[in-house]
Amino acid sequence: MRFLHTSDWHPGRRFHTEDLIPAQQAFLDHLVDTARTEDVDAILVAGDIYDRAIPSLDAVRLFNRALHQLADLDVPIIMISGNHDSAHRLGVGSGLLARAGVHLRTDPATCDVPVLLNDADGPVAVYGIPYLEPSMVRDHLDAETAPHHAVLTSAMDRIHADLTNHQTVGTRSVVIAHAFVTSGTGQPEERDEREESTSERDISVGGVAHVGADVFDGIDYVALGHLHGPQRVTDRIHYSGSPLAYSFSEARHTKSLTLVDLAPNAAPTLTRRPCPVPRRLERVTGFLQDLLTNPTYEPLKDAWLEVTLADTAWPFEAMARLRRRFPHTAALKHQPAHIPAQATDTTYSERIRGRSDFDITCDFINSMRGTDPTPDEHALLQQAVEASRLNEQQKETV
Repeated sequence: MRFLHTSDWHPGRRFHTEDLIPAQQAFLDHLVDTARTEDVDAILVAGDIYDRAIPSLDAVRLFNRALHQLADLDVPIIMISGNHDSAHRLGVGSGLLARAGVHLRTDPATCDVPVLLNDADGPVAVYGIPYLEPSMVRDHLDAETAPHHAVLTSAMDRIHADLTNHQTVGTRSVVIAHAFVTSGTGQPEERDEREESTSERDISVGGVAHVGADVFDGIDYVALGHLHGPQRVTDRIHYSGSPLAYSFSEARHTKSLTLVDLAPNAAPTLTRRPCPVPRRLERVTGFLQDLLTNPTYEPLKDAWLEVTLADTAWPFEAMARLRRRFPHTAALKHQPAHIPAQATDTTYSERIRGRSDFDITCDFINSMRGTDPTPDEHALLQQAVEASRLNEQQKETV
């Protein structure tokens, strides 16, 4: 049986100031075309259907359009809610949508209710576990403790019970989940390094964020969402990644759809199909004048650009000047080339103990641009610190 695995659509999210709705629409068109040309048997969407609990009107319109396109494929679509979604809002109308072949799993109580599929090799049971906020679902799932590992384990216990008690012997199993999964047992000392990005919302509230791959033992394929880079956890557990880059930390990702071929008694075979790229992402560091004049940087004119300026002081109208040469400059940082190293074995309070407000202010200027204040700046800073001190004294006497 062939599945198309995708996740983390985030319609409505912007890339800095750039509207991504057109790019997200192009991706969904690509998804539908891929499902049709690759002759998939079902589509798995592993959460973060929306970017926020109350999505924008444009995002809702885009999702509505996608639902019609997916339903027209005449293959089952199984979706779960992610940590960005409102499970209750996303789940409205799920019963009616199921009649059109779109199966929304947003209620933890239905995690052990499979979508049953069949092919020449026999039955396949597809289970959807919506994102489980531990503090909210612990009691519903009879979990002993609150961390993610505990609530996911409880959900998987129910799934295994359904597979054992109600399904035909030899039934292949697929689980869709939205979580931070590591290749070990999930214990802190065993945590491995999954490839994260800054555009993924932290899910550690309510307990330890990550869970071990052992939670999914016995499942033939686990389709994961949450991390935005496509990656392998084990032979049977994979992240599809997001279809678009949502931060510059994803600049080196190859965004893709994951085709999964699931044969009996064998590890699944995966094929990545690249997604359309609306505009490539690039990061560059340099001095403003060199960036504006050096022909080496000419190929960056069409890219979304994150610029880190190495100039000693913040240049005047830096963003406006950069955008005249690089119209798609999206982010600007300042990291002077010669910032003195700070002691790492002392706390901030220890470093400022015994120093005057004026000395601390001068240190701040030095740390920001790598040079001490000029004599004129020195005098102005001294006046400002003195004026601030007098102002505080006047407040105390009122």
